[in-house]
Amino acid sequence: MSRRTRRLPSRLRVDPYILALIGTVLVAAVLPASGAVADVAGGASTGAVALLFFLYGARLSTAEALDGLRHWRLHLTVLVCTFVAFPLLGLAGGALVPYVLTPQLHSGFLFLCLVPSTIQSSIAFTSMARGNVPAAICAGSFSSIAGIFLTPLLAAALLGDDGGGFSPDALLRIGVQLLLPFVAGQLSRRWIGGFIAHHKKVLGLVDRGSILLVVYTAFSEGMVAGIWHQVTPARLGALLGAEAVLLALMLALTWYGAKRLGFGREDRIAIQFAGSKKSLASGLPMASVIFGAQASLAVLPLMLFHQMQLMVCAVLAKRRSRDPEAGPGRREEPMPPSADGEGRRRAGGPAAGESVPVG
Repeated sequence: MSRRTRRLPSRLRVDPYILALIGTVLVAAVLPASGAVADVAGGASTGAVALLFFLYGARLSTAEALDGLRHWRLHLTVLVCTFVAFPLLGLAGGALVPYVLTPQLHSGFLFLCLVPSTIQSSIAFTSMARGNVPAAICAGSFSSIAGIFLTPLLAAALLGDDGGGFSPDALLRIGVQLLLPFVAGQLSRRWIGGFIAHHKKVLGLVDRGSILLVVYTAFSEGMVAGIWHQVTPARLGALLGAEAVLLALMLALTWYGAKRLGFGREDRIAIQFAGSKKSLASGLPMASVIFGAQASLAVLPLMLFHQMQLMVCAVLAKRRSRDPEAGPGRREEPMPPSADGEGRRRAGGPAAGESVPVG
């Protein structure tokens, strides 16, 4: 390894879980599941999605989220950014079809605009920038709860046939695979909350393994259907450019828009990091349910946007921590959040985002 490579700051390193996702995509490209194997993988993927949302429900403390209702203006601002501003920009991206993006890539681009915000990485970056961490926790929790219901409905309304529409089968899949397990997890939290708190590492591996299985199944279906000839290097570069513009617009909107609304610096930081980010952990399993056989192209934009937002927000949070208006106190240096949302403070203290679902 060269000396220059060793000097790269940790905030610019590629998320290891993204590398695992890329490796899973390569395995699906070389050894796609087909025939009876595809049936088994599809059944396992369906069970994995249900398990994921059961664990999300069991981890998410509704009481803690409701405790933040007194700061309702901040949470409403984050929700509007996540489920109104983002979707509007995604719809505006339709002007890029077919000259910049293919219709299928635009569907994935629009879908990433519909998924909820992250929790752990938003908390880690807010802490790093010396923002309002409790507000970031509550805002991320509100977004995750709302996304369980709003993301499928928005996808059905805005994506139409590409996302399955409002067909009875699509609504039944969403209810059985997403909503029912989530509600079951919430209801069982009082009995299994302690077990989950004491086995977070093991359950984190279950989360990541389940998502990798969902990705393998989706990309295998794409390979068998022969859809990957649509993604040329030029189209991929255009997608990255469109996502860079999307992220820049949302970072500017959340920062300067919050200032116009009269929020203080700490609240603006929480709004910026919670309102400009999208959850890979929630979005991938949702896409497998909503898009079915077309999920492989639908999740590609979300996977790319996830890594981009981590790298950009890490640099931005570092700069925010050095603002002259930042309050005094110990400078915290969170570890770069990964795709599963685990970001821990180097300066000590609890993990950023404990007792909340993966982001």
